Amino acid sequence: MAKHGYVYILTNQRNGTLYIGVTSNLPKRIWEHRNGVVPGFTKSHRLKILVYYEVFDDIGEARLRELQMKKWRRAWKLRVIEEMNPQWLDLYDEF
Repeated sequence: MAKHGYVYILTNQRNGTLYIGVTSNLPKRIWEHRNGVVPGFTKSHRLKILVYYEVFDDIGEARLRELQMKKWRRAWKLRVIEEMNPQWLDLYDEF
């Protein structure tokens, strides 16, 4: 049985720094980012606001999408955020 996957985008503010990640457990992973458990880029840039995510039936598909999105121009990333979440609300509360 395949494991579900998620691609997500975190930011620190509207139109701020963006981070694209992938996980099999979105609520847990975002909690880790928000609470500074994960050292590195997201912690040092205080990226705690979940503004976008996609759900996949297979974690492998999610990883491929993450790699694809990381190659995108910033404008394309902003466009998908705006389409899903025009107010740039923190979507973490959906979980």
